[in-house]
Amino acid sequence: MARRNASSRAPLTSPLPTEPVPTTTGVVELVPDPGAPRSYTLMLDGVPSSHVDLDDPEHLEFEYMQQMAAVVDRLAPERQPLAVVHLGAAGCSLARYVHATRPRSRQLAVEIDAVLANHVREWFDLPRSPALRLRVGEAREVLASLPDASADVVIRDVFADARTPDHLTTAEFTREVARVLRPGGAYLANCADRPPLTLARSEVATVRSVFPAVVMTAEPAQLRGRRYGNVVIAASDDAGALTAPALARAIRSLPAPTRLLAGPDLTEFAGAAPVLRDPAPPDPPPMAG
Repeated sequence: MARRNASSRAPLTSPLPTEPVPTTTGVVELVPDPGAPRSYTLMLDGVPSSHVDLDDPEHLEFEYMQQMAAVVDRLAPERQPLAVVHLGAAGCSLARYVHATRPRSRQLAVEIDAVLANHVREWFDLPRSPALRLRVGEAREVLASLPDASADVVIRDVFADARTPDHLTTAEFTREVARVLRPGGAYLANCADRPPLTLARSEVATVRSVFPAVVMTAEPAQLRGRRYGNVVIAASDDAGALTAPALARAIRSLPAPTRLLAGPDLTEFAGAAPVLRDPAPPDPPPMAG
């Protein structure tokens, strides 16, 4: 998404670090964009995690976030507020986008790294509560604590060692997401995978075992098995929200070539991939004789 010209520069809440900073779980570093000095890539343990444009919260640099935004933009009429849960906060890029495009939204961003959450709140011009609440905690535990039918959107963007933790990919976890979503709401999952996209295929099969309407966005090179990358799985109980022609047009118009897989194409992609499930509980110890 192209940057817009900012009429005024948002103030920095705290001076930004120029060196790596230790956090609860690792090290964070802010790398400025060469051509846009008030834009930063937030690196966690050397891996790009978020991109933040301090002058333009509607600018999303990462392709998978552009794909997620295209779905969110078409869930409700323009400017209508949404209740959004972000599992995985990092730089809060999508939370800033939603706040800018739907200013009366109420959002919760969950981050397991307490020090990182504090730094992000200090470094960036984040909306304040109740517009955006930051909660330190483990994503699945926080999700389980949320009321039924309390969110319009749940976004999963959680990584540890460049991989989504297994317990956030299962059918049991996905059913928790469905419980928290309101009718017509959407679940968006960022799945990073490499050829032959074994994990992405199983994630699609898993989400389809819970939600009646599922689509996936990916770049053609990923689908041809040529490179590692991120795919976005979107799910809802409302097929119309995800198969509308307007969404397909929005996906096709993104800067990076992107395909929207739905229906038979998505069935072919998933193939015979197994549904991911929580491990079975251990057998109880034998009774004493």
